[in-house]
Amino acid sequence: MTAPLPPPQPKNPLLATRLPLMPPGARSRTALGLTAAAAEGRFALQVCAECGVVQYPPREACAACLSARLPWREVSAGGEAIAATTLHVSADPYFRQHMPWRIGTVALDCGPSVIAHLHGEVAAGARVRMTLRLDKSGQGVMLAMPAEETPNMQEDQQLREMTCDPKGRRVLVTDGRNAFGQAIARAVADAGAASVFVGIADAWKPFPGQLTGEFVPLDVTDADSVRQLAASMGGRVDILINTTLHIRPGSGLERRDTITAREELEVSYFGGMRLAQSFGPALRFRAADGTHAACAWVNIVSAYALAATPAFGAAGAAQAAALSLAQSLRNELRPLRVINALVGPLDDEWHQAVPPPKVMPAALAAAVVRSLRDGVEDVAVGEVAQDLLNRWKESPTTLARELAAG
Repeated sequence: MTAPLPPPQPKNPLLATRLPLMPPGARSRTALGLTAAAAEGRFALQVCAECGVVQYPPREACAACLSARLPWREVSAGGEAIAATTLHVSADPYFRQHMPWRIGTVALDCGPSVIAHLHGEVAAGARVRMTLRLDKSGQGVMLAMPAEETPNMQEDQQLREMTCDPKGRRVLVTDGRNAFGQAIARAVADAGAASVFVGIADAWKPFPGQLTGEFVPLDVTDADSVRQLAASMGGRVDILINTTLHIRPGSGLERRDTITAREELEVSYFGGMRLAQSFGPALRFRAADGTHAACAWVNIVSAYALAATPAFGAAGAAQAAALSLAQSLRNELRPLRVINALVGPLDDEWHQAVPPPKVMPAALAAAVVRSLRDGVEDVAVGEVAQDLLNRWKESPTTLARELAAG
């Protein structure tokens, strides 16, 4: 059984902060299919379209019939650990920091045998549940988990290197004025976060709801406000959740001016950039700082970023800019995990004319906490967002034309 992690200890100012290193990240283009599946929390391998043989490692041609048609499909995640090894020495700088490290050979129920990282509770001969996880370099790797849930399972050290569990960590929620920001603050507190800081702009203005956590002044449209908060507490934030979503209905022609569009860009795009410039360097530097290191940056982005619907045409452009910025941050903030939560229409006053289904604040909060615990980077929240994402994967152009046609 995994021993529970002790609560985070005060940092000794006389000790140097351990530099964040990354495991080897070189992959072939074919092998990036593992990374794409891991980013969405799926267990997918190549399956030959001709003979049906499951392939591993990723390859260009089927090992059985030499067919080049090898699409990625979800397969059975069950298996048996047939060997287990604990490494105590490594030439790689990242793994030298994390010794001992467990690896083993797993015979998958779907066919191939794989070499995988092993959870601490997995022993040779045991049944396992295979998962694809993103390592610190952002690449997909195999991790064998116990077949059944056990107490403290999430606190295994190797698993924590591939996830961002809020338990014991300090979380900053950037906007507590909206209902889903408040819901996310409550959810991470219930998940065991050591501290929850909630940003409030213009605290003198009343707003509905009740805050969970410690109030901090933060206005993402004001560079001085962001810089001052980062200077005072940037070194105490382990997870930043950017909840400053600003969406207003209307198309570019319908609005007849650029005032609202500028507001949407100031909050969604430039606000995210200000946060990244002020908080990003400290978060990245502390990504290996003890057992409760900084680990994640979460963006709440509208699904309209994939393809704008006419009713929210101008907002979709601002959200597309925010999503593009988030994709850039994935490279710049490594080894931090950058999570994009694509959300469908919210159950708020700005989506009154949109028919259901809509996303409730509690559902969005639960999805964010789940993505942190599972270490995924791409999550679609709500039926609308999931449908848009699936159609966008099939054909972005077709989806854009469908939405443009109303």
